[in-house]
Amino acid sequence: MRELLEAVAAGELSPTEAEARLAGYVTTDAGRFDAAREQRRGAPEGILAEGKTPAEVATLATAALDSTGRAVITRVAAADVVAVEAAVDESVELVHDERAGTLVARRADYEPPTLDATAAIVTGGTADAAVAGEAATVLDAMGATVERIDDVGVAHLGRILDHLDALRAADVLVVAAGREGALPTVVAGLVDTPVIGVPVSTGYGHGGDGAAALSGMLQSCTVLSVVNVDAGFVAGTQAGLVARAVSDARGGESDPRDAPDAE
Repeated sequence: MRELLEAVAAGELSPTEAEARLAGYVTTDAGRFDAAREQRRGAPEGILAEGKTPAEVATLATAALDSTGRAVITRVAAADVVAVEAAVDESVELVHDERAGTLVARRADYEPPTLDATAAIVTGGTADAAVAGEAATVLDAMGATVERIDDVGVAHLGRILDHLDALRAADVLVVAAGREGALPTVVAGLVDTPVIGVPVSTGYGHGGDGAAALSGMLQSCTVLSVVNVDAGFVAGTQAGLVARAVSDARGGESDPRDAPDAE
């Protein structure tokens, strides 16, 4: 603890970074940011913008940047992006995916993790792109190589069969589909890799809010895991943990944040 205090006194460490190392989280007026989650869980904490004011989103993003060097924000609106841009230094890199509703901020000295593993994200149709993009954002943040296979729904099985080699080459698959949610079931019957199904609230009429897709995936004859409706972040995180295990098994370069004594 004395070393931390001396580092703060010398200006080598900010009070926010010191708090994160001591408590594992940072307390702000907008809530607490779990700065130790990536070290503890293997995946970064996501800041959910939905339900928060733009000012609160910016405050939490700043806390994330100060304590970990990066902020991963989901379900952002245009006002949230403007607030974060105004709150951070010009040297901070901002990557905004408007379709996915995600914003990733990185300090100039941040070194992203790299995994020796590939995750493929598959969508049934173009309408599933937003949820798939959320999964892609978190997978990229975790260091996996991300490949997209889009608009290959089961209305024409030839579309998915055309990508069979790419599906089988991936280490983990995230498959997003709305309507009746059949695509993950079909894909899981063609590959020997883990498949994570994401029901999407696209469609209309009975069950068109994602309920039919969720029920279909839960009743799948082939083995797959299923997350909640529109839960792209959860699916991406779960796939990232699989990718991390694959990378470790291959002897990939370890991330210093994984070390037992990492702070």
